[in-house]
Amino acid sequence: MAHDFKVLSSQLLFDAPIIAVRKDELAMPNEQVAYRDVVEHMGAVAVAAVNDAGEIAMVHQYRHAVKRRLWELPAGLLDVKDESELAGAQRELVEEAGLKAAQWSVLADIVTSPGFCEETARVYLAQDLTEVERPEAFGDEEADMDFAWIKLDEAVAKVLAGEINNSIAVTGIFAAWQVLNGHGQARDVTAPFDLRPTSIATRRSGPDLKKI
Repeated sequence: MAHDFKVLSSQLLFDAPIIAVRKDELAMPNEQVAYRDVVEHMGAVAVAAVNDAGEIAMVHQYRHAVKRRLWELPAGLLDVKDESELAGAQRELVEEAGLKAAQWSVLADIVTSPGFCEETARVYLAQDLTEVERPEAFGDEEADMDFAWIKLDEAVAKVLAGEINNSIAVTGIFAAWQVLNGHGQARDVTAPFDLRPTSIATRRSGPDLKKI
Protein backbone atom coordinates (compact mmCIF):
# COMPACT_ATOMS: atom_id res chain seq x y z
CA MET A 1 0.00 0.00 0.00
CA ALA A 2 1.32 3.46 -0.93
CA HIS A 3 2.38 5.63 1.97
CA ASP A 4 0.23 8.65 2.89
CA PHE A 5 2.58 11.64 3.14
CA LYS A 6 0.39 13.49 5.62
CA VAL A 7 1.24 17.09 6.50
CA LEU A 8 1.63 17.24 10.29
CA SER A 9 2.29 20.99 10.48
CA SER A 10 3.01 23.90 8.17
CA GLN A 11 4.74 27.23 8.70
CA LEU A 12 4.79 30.21 6.32
CA LEU A 13 8.39 31.45 6.20
CA PHE A 14 8.29 34.14 3.52
CA ASP A 15 5.53 35.91 1.63
CA ALA A 16 6.26 38.01 -1.46
CA PRO A 17 4.09 39.28 -4.32
CA ILE A 18 5.03 36.53 -6.80
CA ILE A 19 5.97 33.60 -4.55
CA ALA A 20 5.86 32.45 -0.95
CA VAL A 21 7.89 29.85 0.97
CA ARG A 22 6.55 27.48 3.61
CA LYS A 23 8.00 24.63 5.68
CA ASP A 24 5.91 21.44 5.89
CA GLU A 25 6.38 18.69 8.46
CA LEU A 26 5.63 15.35 6.78
CA ALA A 27 4.86 11.88 8.05
CA MET A 28 7.39 9.72 6.22
CA PRO A 29 7.60 5.93 5.75
CA ASN A 30 8.72 3.80 8.71
CA GLU A 31 7.21 6.27 11.19
CA GLN A 32 9.80 8.89 10.40
CA VAL A 33 9.25 12.67 10.21
CA ALA A 34 10.91 15.03 7.74
CA TYR A 35 10.69 18.69 6.76
CA ARG A 36 10.28 20.04 3.24
CA ASP A 37 10.58 23.68 2.15
CA VAL A 38 8.06 24.46 -0.60
CA VAL A 39 8.01 27.48 -2.90
CA GLU A 40 4.38 28.44 -3.39
CA HIS A 41 3.36 29.67 -6.83
CA MET A 42 0.21 30.88 -8.56
CA GLY A 43 0.57 28.69 -11.62
CA ALA A 44 1.02 29.86 -15.18
CA VAL A 45 -0.21 29.55 -18.75
CA ALA A 46 1.66 29.66 -22.04
CA VAL A 47 0.58 29.75 -25.68
CA ALA A 48 2.05 28.03 -28.71
CA ALA A 49 0.46 30.33 -31.30
CA VAL A 50 1.02 28.93 -34.81
CA ASN A 51 -0.01 30.81 -37.94
CA ASP A 52 -1.03 29.51 -41.36
CA ALA A 53 2.59 29.71 -42.55
CA GLY A 54 3.67 27.19 -39.92
CA GLU A 55 5.42 29.80 -37.79
CA ILE A 56 5.24 29.94 -33.99
CA ALA A 57 5.05 33.23 -32.10
CA MET A 58 7.95 33.70 -29.69
CA VAL A 59 9.21 36.43 -27.40
CA HIS A 60 12.78 37.22 -26.36
CA GLN A 61 12.77 38.33 -22.72
CA TYR A 62 15.38 39.10 -20.06
CA ARG A 63 15.26 36.69 -17.11
CA HIS A 64 17.28 37.97 -14.18
CA ALA A 65 17.49 34.61 -12.39
CA VAL A 66 19.73 33.33 -15.21
CA LYS A 67 20.97 36.82 -16.23
CA ARG A 68 20.23 36.40 -19.92
CA ARG A 69 17.49 36.83 -22.48
CA LEU A 70 15.55 33.68 -23.29
CA TRP A 71 13.34 32.71 -26.21
CA GLU A 72 9.94 31.86 -24.76
CA LEU A 73 6.30 31.40 -25.66
CA PRO A 74 3.86 34.18 -24.76
CA ALA A 75 3.09 33.28 -21.16
CA GLY A 76 2.20 34.62 -17.75
CA LEU A 77 1.03 34.03 -14.22
CA LEU A 78 -2.46 33.02 -13.19
CA ASP A 79 -2.44 36.03 -10.90
CA VAL A 80 -6.08 37.08 -11.26
CA LYS A 81 -8.25 35.42 -8.61
CA ASP A 82 -10.76 32.94 -10.08
CA GLU A 83 -9.66 33.67 -13.67
CA SER A 84 -9.88 30.56 -15.84
CA GLU A 85 -6.72 29.16 -17.40
CA LEU A 86 -8.08 29.84 -20.91
CA ALA A 87 -8.93 33.45 -20.09
CA GLY A 88 -5.44 33.91 -18.67
CA ALA A 89 -3.87 32.48 -21.82
CA GLN A 90 -6.00 34.70 -24.05
CA ARG A 91 -5.02 37.74 -22.00
CA GLU A 92 -1.31 36.92 -22.18
CA LEU A 93 -1.41 36.32 -25.95
CA VAL A 94 -2.80 39.82 -26.46
CA GLU A 95 -0.44 41.46 -23.97
CA GLU A 96 2.79 39.81 -25.12
CA ALA A 97 2.20 39.07 -28.80
CA GLY A 98 -0.65 41.33 -29.92
CA LEU A 99 -2.63 38.32 -31.13
CA LYS A 100 -6.07 36.79 -30.73
CA ALA A 101 -6.98 33.24 -31.75
CA ALA A 102 -10.28 31.72 -32.86
CA GLN A 103 -9.17 28.14 -32.23
CA TRP A 104 -7.79 26.90 -28.89
CA SER A 105 -6.77 23.50 -27.53
CA VAL A 106 -4.61 22.12 -24.71
CA LEU A 107 -1.15 20.78 -25.54
CA ALA A 108 0.37 19.94 -22.15
CA ASP A 109 0.29 20.41 -18.39
CA ILE A 110 3.73 20.79 -16.81
CA VAL A 111 5.15 20.59 -13.30
CA THR A 112 8.24 22.73 -13.77
CA SER A 113 10.29 22.05 -10.60
CA PRO A 114 8.54 19.39 -8.48
CA GLY A 115 11.48 18.94 -6.12
CA PHE A 116 10.76 22.23 -4.34
CA CYS A 117 8.17 24.36 -6.14
CA GLU A 118 4.41 24.27 -6.72
CA GLU A 119 4.69 25.94 -10.12
CA THR A 120 2.66 24.27 -12.84
CA ALA A 121 1.82 25.53 -16.31
CA ARG A 122 -0.83 24.72 -18.88
CA VAL A 123 0.35 25.13 -22.48
CA TYR A 124 -2.24 25.90 -25.16
CA LEU A 125 -2.18 25.62 -28.93
CA ALA A 126 -3.69 28.73 -30.53
CA GLN A 127 -4.61 28.84 -34.23
CA ASP A 128 -6.61 30.99 -36.67
CA LEU A 129 -4.78 34.08 -35.49
CA THR A 130 -5.61 37.76 -35.85
CA GLU A 131 -3.32 40.68 -35.05
CA VAL A 132 -4.60 43.16 -32.46
CA GLU A 133 -3.09 46.14 -30.69
CA ARG A 134 -0.69 45.12 -27.95
CA PRO A 135 -0.90 47.15 -24.72
CA GLU A 136 2.21 49.22 -24.03
CA ALA A 137 4.38 47.90 -21.20
CA PHE A 138 6.14 50.15 -18.69
CA GLY A 139 8.91 49.64 -16.17
CA ASP A 140 9.58 45.90 -16.32
CA GLU A 141 11.14 43.24 -18.56
CA GLU A 142 8.17 43.31 -20.96
CA ALA A 143 9.10 46.88 -21.93
CA ASP A 144 12.31 45.41 -23.41
CA MET A 145 10.69 42.29 -24.93
CA ASP A 146 11.28 41.39 -28.57
CA PHE A 147 8.82 39.40 -30.71
CA ALA A 148 9.46 37.09 -33.67
CA TRP A 149 7.76 34.52 -35.86
CA ILE A 150 9.92 31.38 -36.13
CA LYS A 151 9.22 28.41 -38.37
CA LEU A 152 8.07 25.57 -36.13
CA ASP A 153 10.64 23.18 -37.62
CA GLU A 154 13.34 25.77 -36.98
CA ALA A 155 12.16 26.19 -33.38
CA VAL A 156 12.51 22.43 -32.86
CA ALA A 157 16.05 22.64 -34.25
CA LYS A 158 16.85 25.54 -31.92
CA VAL A 159 15.77 23.46 -28.93
CA LEU A 160 18.04 20.60 -29.97
CA ALA A 161 20.89 23.06 -30.58
CA GLY A 162 20.56 24.47 -27.06
CA GLU A 163 19.33 27.86 -28.29
CA ILE A 164 15.88 27.60 -26.69
CA ASN A 165 16.11 26.65 -23.01
CA ASN A 166 12.89 27.70 -21.29
CA SER A 167 11.26 24.44 -20.19
CA ILE A 168 7.70 25.57 -20.93
CA ALA A 169 8.74 26.74 -24.40
CA VAL A 170 10.54 23.46 -25.08
CA THR A 171 7.44 21.48 -24.12
CA GLY A 172 5.11 23.69 -26.16
CA ILE A 173 7.28 23.60 -29.26
CA PHE A 174 7.63 19.82 -29.29
CA ALA A 175 3.97 19.25 -28.41
CA ALA A 176 2.80 21.65 -31.14
CA TRP A 177 5.09 19.98 -33.67
CA GLN A 178 3.69 16.54 -32.76
CA VAL A 179 0.05 17.62 -32.99
CA LEU A 180 0.38 19.68 -36.17
CA ASN A 181 2.27 16.88 -37.91
CA GLY A 182 -0.45 14.35 -37.11
CA HIS A 183 1.46 12.45 -34.42
CA GLY A 184 -0.76 13.34 -31.48
CA GLN A 185 -4.06 14.83 -30.42
CA ALA A 186 -4.51 18.02 -28.41
CA ARG A 187 -7.12 18.11 -25.65
CA ASP A 188 -10.24 20.22 -25.46
CA VAL A 189 -9.98 23.45 -23.47
CA THR A 190 -12.55 22.06 -21.01
CA ALA A 191 -10.04 19.45 -19.78
CA PRO A 192 -9.56 20.00 -16.03
CA PHE A 193 -6.28 21.51 -14.83
CA ASP A 194 -6.08 19.65 -11.52
CA LEU A 195 -2.42 20.61 -11.06
CA ARG A 196 -3.16 24.34 -10.71
CA PRO A 197 -1.71 25.51 -7.36
CA THR A 198 -4.14 26.79 -4.75
CA SER A 199 -2.01 27.83 -1.76
CA ILE A 200 -1.58 31.51 -2.64
CA ALA A 201 -5.06 31.92 -4.11
CA THR A 202 -6.63 30.43 -0.97
CA ARG A 203 -4.65 32.63 1.42
CA ARG A 204 -4.96 35.96 -0.43
CA SER A 205 -8.02 37.98 -1.32
CA GLY A 206 -8.38 39.18 -4.88
CA PRO A 207 -8.65 40.20 -7.51
CA ASP A 208 -4.88 40.75 -7.90
CA LEU A 209 -3.13 37.83 -6.21
CA LYS A 210 0.20 39.66 -6.28
CA LYS A 211 -1.05 42.04 -3.59
CA ILE A 212 -0.21 40.87 -0.06
